[in-house]
Amino acid sequence: MAVVFEKPKALSDVPFHYCPGCTHGIVHRLVAEVIDELGIEGQTVGVASVGCSVFSYNYFNCDMVQAAHGRAPAVATGLKRALPENVIFTYQGDGDLAAIGMAETVHAATRGENITVIFINNAIYGMTGGQMAPTSLPGQVTQTSPYGRDVKTAGYPVRVCELLSTLTGTALAQRVTVDTVAHVKEAKKAIKKGFENQINKKGYSIIEVVSTCPTNWGLSPQEAITWLRDNMLPYYPLGVYKDIDAEGGDK
Repeated sequence: MAVVFEKPKALSDVPFHYCPGCTHGIVHRLVAEVIDELGIEGQTVGVASVGCSVFSYNYFNCDMVQAAHGRAPAVATGLKRALPENVIFTYQGDGDLAAIGMAETVHAATRGENITVIFINNAIYGMTGGQMAPTSLPGQVTQTSPYGRDVKTAGYPVRVCELLSTLTGTALAQRVTVDTVAHVKEAKKAIKKGFENQINKKGYSIIEVVSTCPTNWGLSPQEAITWLRDNMLPYYPLGVYKDIDAEGGDK
């Protein structure tokens, strides 16, 4: 019988620890499928961040390195410079990448480090109890903003792809989501391009995935998908914010 669907070889047999309705598992699968399709498992090194995805090193069959909170881009930079022929990716949440790790993120991008960044944006600190994150929406209720995020005191959410698209070293900045089959396919295409950019030495690529956090949003998995569509996507529009291929080739 022909096999039409199976677990990617780049994914281990360890069950995910994520909450029901969390989209980390979908994105993990997409990353693993891309690794399989490109045939790069033996030369790939992933960098795990701190956050809900902290145990991602258990789920990928490629080599993995654990970074301190926010330092995944710095660790990835060191790995790529020491092992330039290897494929290096980071897997980071919004608290890790856009808060404590924002300096590392911006400077890795502006240097044009030839790495691939998978960025999960669920508008909240997931692992530590649901505090307000740099990406939490105006008026969003969290554990540390019980009356809603007040932009007068907390400022406005950071739009990471828009920010990094202004930097010369960025080769690709694209925002996707995984709430529908069509969007999952588009997300995989973006992730694959991010890895191909690195293989072709085009520079820094970031794929932002607008995601859910049903547990800390206090919603069911289905309600969380609806909340994502109604609230997150208007503030974080999907699309390509920078692609050097569309702008005329290499920097």
